[in-house]
Amino acid sequence: MRLEKQYIWFDGRFVPFADAKLHVLTHSLQYGSGIFEGIRAYDTPKGTAVFRLDDHIVRFFNSAKIYGIDIGFTKKQIRDAILQTVRKNKLRECYIRPYAFYRTTELGVRPADTSTGVIIAAVPFGNYFKNKNKGIRCVVSSWQRIHSTILPPEAKASGNYLNSMLASMEAKKEGADEAILMSVEGYVAEGPGENIFFVQDNILVTPSKSSDILLGITRDSIIKIAEAKGIEVEERDMHREEMYTSDEAFFSGTAAEITPITEIDSKKIGSGRVGPITKMLMDAYDDAARGKDSDFEDWLAYVTEE
Repeated sequence: MRLEKQYIWFDGRFVPFADAKLHVLTHSLQYGSGIFEGIRAYDTPKGTAVFRLDDHIVRFFNSAKIYGIDIGFTKKQIRDAILQTVRKNKLRECYIRPYAFYRTTELGVRPADTSTGVIIAAVPFGNYFKNKNKGIRCVVSSWQRIHSTILPPEAKASGNYLNSMLASMEAKKEGADEAILMSVEGYVAEGPGENIFFVQDNILVTPSKSSDILLGITRDSIIKIAEAKGIEVEERDMHREEMYTSDEAFFSGTAAEITPITEIDSKKIGSGRVGPITKMLMDAYDDAARGKDSDFEDWLAYVTEE
């Protein structure tokens, strides 16, 4: 689909893709003060459904609260607008980006005018990593994950992702597919845009909130799916060397979905191939997102809803 033929929801009305414009001095462009969400919609037997829409909206409003941003719309209005945007663009599967920003064009770190705007875009989106099904290669970044005493890592704010960008660019320069960031305290944190999981002796292990991670909704989905499958889950601090001796590893995220990690710092993880628990969780997650598992039906918001 050609993007110029799509529509953006912009402060309550739809505008053509090319007309969704802001001034170059807009505060959120100059200072990274916008907040956003990343959401996916999937094709299901009952039609297109947005995965865990209500949970994403809650986090969107929580990010706004942390940064003192008045979104100017209710949660129901944003929810309805997201469904309308997917429907308007006639997308069976897509990535959805709600974004709230300060409108002011007056230069200064503190917004001189706290009025805000909101856009919602929905675009076609495939695999985030081209080698997703075979597994990817990662390196530990020299950059550390932002600490909660510096910036709030639980908020999905534009400026937070400069930290991610540096790590991801460094990984690419080193010939890897993605980076892994450590916390300031020296524990495994997450990827630039993904949470991370490991399998150790059939136990699923993932860094805890104390490692300054974003509390991912996909992460939460995987924990719930794993527990439903009888897999023990541990959320705890992890040392770097634990990654190398794990049996399996994978990233999770809205964009990444579940992406196996087969190598870290030139060391094979387990057999160096996609492991059985990772594969099982990949299939189970896909079934839940695509409406093939009735146990997780309440995670789906159908675009046909009025």
